[in-house]
Amino acid sequence: MTILHLISGGETGGSKNHLITLLQQFSKEEVVLGVMQEGQLSNEARVAGIQTVVFNQSSRYDVSFLKKLSSFIQKNDINIVHTHGPRANFFTFLIRNFVKFRWFTTIHSDPTKDFIKGGLKGKVFTSLNMRVIKKIDHFFAVSHRFGEMLEGFGVNSDKISIIYNGISFAEPVGIPVTREQLGLNKEDFVVTMVARYHPIKNHPLAFDAVSKLRDEEIPIQLFAIGDGPERTHLEKLTNDKDYIHLVGFRQDIHECLKVSDCLLLTSDSESFPLVLLEAARAKIPVVTTDVGGVSALLPSQQLGYIAPIGDVDKIAIYLRNLYELKMSGDITSMGGNLYQHAKHNFSLEQLEQATRNAYTKFS
Repeated sequence: MTILHLISGGETGGSKNHLITLLQQFSKEEVVLGVMQEGQLSNEARVAGIQTVVFNQSSRYDVSFLKKLSSFIQKNDINIVHTHGPRANFFTFLIRNFVKFRWFTTIHSDPTKDFIKGGLKGKVFTSLNMRVIKKIDHFFAVSHRFGEMLEGFGVNSDKISIIYNGISFAEPVGIPVTREQLGLNKEDFVVTMVARYHPIKNHPLAFDAVSKLRDEEIPIQLFAIGDGPERTHLEKLTNDKDYIHLVGFRQDIHECLKVSDCLLLTSDSESFPLVLLEAARAKIPVVTTDVGGVSALLPSQQLGYIAPIGDVDKIAIYLRNLYELKMSGDITSMGGNLYQHAKHNFSLEQLEQATRNAYTKFS
């Protein structure tokens, strides 16, 4: 069985990390990563030893590369094409009638929100994506909530496998980072947010919640790691808030989390955020909105806090609770509890085995 994982190639966030982590568990003879453009994903995949092919799409509307894609599938005896994202889904749909393979996809996000703020073009792309989705043979949903969402779209339940994300809980090797290097003080209550600067991540909600604690003279500092189309807008929102740091993209996520007190996620939609597992590995608690499969990772408030989507007051309350735990010295225990729970239930081994089982059963 040879599997081609097809993705646009421009990804820089959780879907990139998920894919590289997963493909590393398979041999070079088993999987190939196909991207439509060079980028951070293809570069990191090669470094990780993953067989990678670039189809060199000249633009997102260029269909001329489909001949090369079809030829590659045929010449390399590809049994399964596993797509990631609406762009890969659409172009796979276009060749489906000319090349024989089983078609799998992973649902990394709510497809009705993939083109949020895209105007008329976004509405057209969303409609097209929803039509294409119904032609796929099998779906990997990274949470039960996303499985239910697919059923709501009309997908039969027997075409859906629930496979939660997993990561290695071995300590990543990196250059240690200190608070001083990040411009932070030892006394600061450091909240780190790792998310693309994109509307779906709802950074303004995080800013408002943090500002509520600053109004109470709590020494909170928000360290927002990421990049994206909303950067200019977010800079305008924070130009008078010296306690909010838009630091851009960083590779040393684990090191930054290790010097943080907690992780904050304020998204309006997610599948199963990999960054929550990264926080668990760093042994820090989390505050997150109630998106995707977060309730599986945080079944009780002994492990972290889940706030309703968009609820700034709840987020502020939970951050205040964690600050009080920091002051009492109990925040470390909460982070340790989360680490133990995540390590036993969301390992890389379970992700690999569940994926292999689904390929075998449904191909």
